[in-house]
Amino acid sequence: MPEGDTVYRQAALLRRALAGQVLTRSDLRFPAIATADLSGRIVTAVVPRGKHLLIRVDGGPEALVPLSLHSHLLMEGMWHVYPRGARWRRPGYQARAVLETAAAQAVGFDLGMLDLVATADEDELVGHLGPDLLGPDWDRAEALSRLARHPRRPVAAALMDQRNLAGIGNVYRNEILFLRRLHPFTPVAAVEDLGAVVDLSHRLLHANRDRSQRSTVGGPARRGEQFWVYGRGRQPCRRCGTPIREARIDDAELAPGETHPGPPQDRALWFCERCQPAP
Repeated sequence: MPEGDTVYRQAALLRRALAGQVLTRSDLRFPAIATADLSGRIVTAVVPRGKHLLIRVDGGPEALVPLSLHSHLLMEGMWHVYPRGARWRRPGYQARAVLETAAAQAVGFDLGMLDLVATADEDELVGHLGPDLLGPDWDRAEALSRLARHPRRPVAAALMDQRNLAGIGNVYRNEILFLRRLHPFTPVAAVEDLGAVVDLSHRLLHANRDRSQRSTVGGPARRGEQFWVYGRGRQPCRRCGTPIREARIDDAELAPGETHPGPPQDRALWFCERCQPAP
């Protein structure tokens, strides 16, 4: 599942292939921007922001407005890089964006979002995000302040809210709560050491940002053994042997019975009732 560490690696991959290069062709397969042509422009930066990715280009030979191509991977998206002319590893009908240079092709498959805006207007798309756990401007104090704004909110929902801190997805949310022995429905105000939760989030994403396979158990692990609780419903807890329980949560919930505007965000949770006792 793409989360902040995945987007960080995707940005590094695209940066190596595109940064400083002139785009010889672009093909953006989202209706609102399908007629846009980025050819002739130079890629000036590839920037990850939480789960979002920004590819910036200059104004090109005609000195037009610099633009940013914004993508979000959601559940299935992924950027690939190929030598120019190489065969793609996924079918062409799944491609949503193609950026080509003299030497390489970057192809975005099954992207959940694709927008093109003036670089000066990037905040319209990502300005709502909280401090980026993998960003050079990480701000621990600001993340703590944002988390505390809704003290009755379940801590599981608060961690997933990208307006609080950017980069945590469902895998990390479940693993962080287990490692901190926190029941997912514990109100934020009842968390004894919220700073320790934020610090662990920061450490876990940093530990995995350069790994090809994510692991939260203390180092690289074999597939199927890399998580404590995520996706392990009814299996024995690796710490105490109690069967892992699965539950559902509406991540839009700000407090019991109180949600922010928008549709429900129903997701699965996994936790150990013995290691993570209910508040």
